[in-house]
Amino acid sequence: MSVPEKGADPLLAPADASPRGMPDAAGARGPAPRRAGGAPRYSPRILAGALFALAVVAVAAVAAWPVYRSESFLLLVAVGALVGGGIAVASWLRRWNGWIVAGALAAAVLVLGVPLAVPSRLGPPDELLRGLGELASGLVFGWKDLVTVELPVGSYRNLLVPALVVFLVGTCVVLLLAWRDDSGAYAAVPVALGMVTFGLFFGRTTVSAPLAVGPVFLYAPLETAIGLAGLLACLLWLAWRTHDERTRALHRAAASSGVRFSRRPTRADRRRTALGAGMVVGALVLAVAVVPYAARGADREVLRSAVGPDIDLSAEVSPLSEYRALFSDGRAGEVLFTVEAVSGSLPERVRIATLDAYDGEVFRSGGEGAVDAGRFVRVPSALDAGDGTPVEARIEIQGWDEIWMPTAGRLEAVEFEGERPTSLADRFYYNAAASAGVQTAGGGLEPGDAYVVRGVEPESVELSQLEAPGGPAGVTAPDSLRTWMDEHATGSGGAALAGLVSLLRERGYLSHGLTVGDDEPDWVRALPDYSFQPSASGHSLARVDTMFARLLERETDPRAAASGDYVAAIGDDEQFAVAVALMARELGFPSRVVLGARLSSADPGLATCDEGACRAQDLTAWTEVQSSDGRWIAVDATPQYAQSPSLDVTEQRDPENVTEVRPESVEEVVPPEPSQEDSADDGAPEEESGPDLAWLWPLLRIGGISLLVLALALGPFLIVLSTKAARRRSRRRVGAPAARIAGGWEELVDAALDTGRTAPRTLTRTELADAFGTPGAPALARDADRAVFSAASLSDDDARRYWQAVDDERRALRRERGFWRGVLATVSLRSLFRPLAPASGVRTRFAERGRRRAEPVRPMP
Repeated sequence: MSVPEKGADPLLAPADASPRGMPDAAGARGPAPRRAGGAPRYSPRILAGALFALAVVAVAAVAAWPVYRSESFLLLVAVGALVGGGIAVASWLRRWNGWIVAGALAAAVLVLGVPLAVPSRLGPPDELLRGLGELASGLVFGWKDLVTVELPVGSYRNLLVPALVVFLVGTCVVLLLAWRDDSGAYAAVPVALGMVTFGLFFGRTTVSAPLAVGPVFLYAPLETAIGLAGLLACLLWLAWRTHDERTRALHRAAASSGVRFSRRPTRADRRRTALGAGMVVGALVLAVAVVPYAARGADREVLRSAVGPDIDLSAEVSPLSEYRALFSDGRAGEVLFTVEAVSGSLPERVRIATLDAYDGEVFRSGGEGAVDAGRFVRVPSALDAGDGTPVEARIEIQGWDEIWMPTAGRLEAVEFEGERPTSLADRFYYNAAASAGVQTAGGGLEPGDAYVVRGVEPESVELSQLEAPGGPAGVTAPDSLRTWMDEHATGSGGAALAGLVSLLRERGYLSHGLTVGDDEPDWVRALPDYSFQPSASGHSLARVDTMFARLLERETDPRAAASGDYVAAIGDDEQFAVAVALMARELGFPSRVVLGARLSSADPGLATCDEGACRAQDLTAWTEVQSSDGRWIAVDATPQYAQSPSLDVTEQRDPENVTEVRPESVEEVVPPEPSQEDSADDGAPEEESGPDLAWLWPLLRIGGISLLVLALALGPFLIVLSTKAARRRSRRRVGAPAARIAGGWEELVDAALDTGRTAPRTLTRTELADAFGTPGAPALARDADRAVFSAASLSDDDARRYWQAVDDERRALRRERGFWRGVLATVSLRSLFRPLAPASGVRTRFAERGRRRAEPVRPMP
């Protein structure tokens, strides 16, 4: 190999002295030129690759910032990129193979995972152990969890783990690929684009607001700038890399042929550069101007767009159907939860459930056709609650054991306390559109659970001042309700609704039960001068129709006009809140029903919690209507109980059951399928039959997760081992004995390669055996040559004995460097890709500039 003269351009060195190559797919490396001290020589490709990786990390951090928006994320990006770059530099200097790099990255994730990706677990040893467990689960499930939590996620739980993988592993891989000397370097581009698109794919479902530049509007400016920056970084590096490879090829051609060439660019070079730059600029301008404009009206499709809510509340029993059960004997006086102010005064209301879908039978949450299409998602560190009066209250659960979680105002943040704060935080879901939350840890809330809610209460607006925004009315209201509205509505919009609600409450009468026993229930004793009137439960259209039919009947009675007593509709908040919601929809207001409790009220006829202690009988339901500006306004619908309905009108005859004479033959009639009940079933549940297998599902789930983690961790190693075993079995059993002996020699060469030895293709078997330096290799080489080149007949026993010697030699090769190096040799990839490597000593070149045909060139003497 010739040596460049002193002072010559280092690029004039022969191809064999090119800068150190990165590991290829087989783990083979090109020769590494070194200085006198042994360190690899500097190459412009190292600097170019480092600048490219730095640009990619910066663009990827900007793209992922809307997902996290926390200082912990910035620290993770900085430390992760530096450590990933340090591992890449160490790999380049120390000539590490792929397995060592993977081990170094795994160790870095293990050491840095808890401080950077799970900072909430920094503390005592038991917290660190939990943090390691969350780190492991985040590597597998963090990607899924990231699309089910409302943005920004901050440092919530282990959701920073995916970012750690992207910026630590991604930076290291981009650098190692960009520093390669072969065509594998171009694989750095898809890895870099993957880092940039991480923040875009896991980001918001809406794009940034249009940017006005004079009379021109730039749609989705932030997303466009991120995509443009990432694309430009990749294009510039590719252009430089292509130019560098071409220059090196020309220098090698000049060094081998002695023909000098000009370093100055020709007119053709300038013309080609201008044409390429013009095409790139034109494509970028077209993408920036046309694509965002064409997609301005479309929804942004990201990963969280395709993932539905983790829980489906439409299948849950409506809490409004169980409203009457709260007033049963023995529970009406039970304290369900307490509310105390942390700072300032108590909020006016506590919301438990928001029900926005009505099918004519039951009001539910989140069903098809609901007013609010919001999803119940997991809540990160904080939400944007908007404008309003700040509220901060501590809620402690005592007797409430449902999944619906009491909250106050529009939620900004929640901090759980009690005996299981971590479980409560992990299983809390919130619907910002409905301002409602659910808790699924252990099947719901339990006595002793406590949390502090911080949020805002929106500014209150008078109902009479609202304007109807219009919208679908949903199910058709009963004819009696619409007739009653036509007779009494005055004005339009909010004024008409306010008058109808006030009149309905005046002509209704409060009743929470159908019957009372010998002892008055607690809710009756809580109402002064109350006269009990029976009322049925349920809030179906038929139940509402009965209420308004009685109102219309009472209004046509002359005795009602003479006495001025028009009270006829009997029920409670369950029926009246639904009736107000139907009236609001008839007037063009979107509406929903809310179950909760009032902590204070200016109306003495409304139930409130005494000093923040909310009992079962204090729970109430009200209606919320949406104004034209999108705000939801609470409308109380509880009827009065001061004036009892007139018995001469409201009393009805017992239903007449006509007796039907049936023939003697009895025909069996199959009963129809039962329809859904309006209220909760108070009957005792049927006795369970069969063994209780509730323990089986958690056991299967834990076992499945463990097997999945083991498969992900050990899968690559098992694939390598099975591939080598299949290759060894094929060589040992296929073909004639001579072919099997030749396969045994190939197996020995592969074993030597895996232990770090080199096996140039230009060497004979005897020369390879001498290079291996093992005692049995020369004899195996002679036997393989004799089997291949001689005409002697060989038996199966000869092949079997040869393979036994090969197996002994393979074990000796693995043992000579210790146990761990033997394990690394067992899973090494070098021998698997040996057939793909080019023959040593043969290389290609371009004889002259512009020549397309590559031809072999003999090494220079």
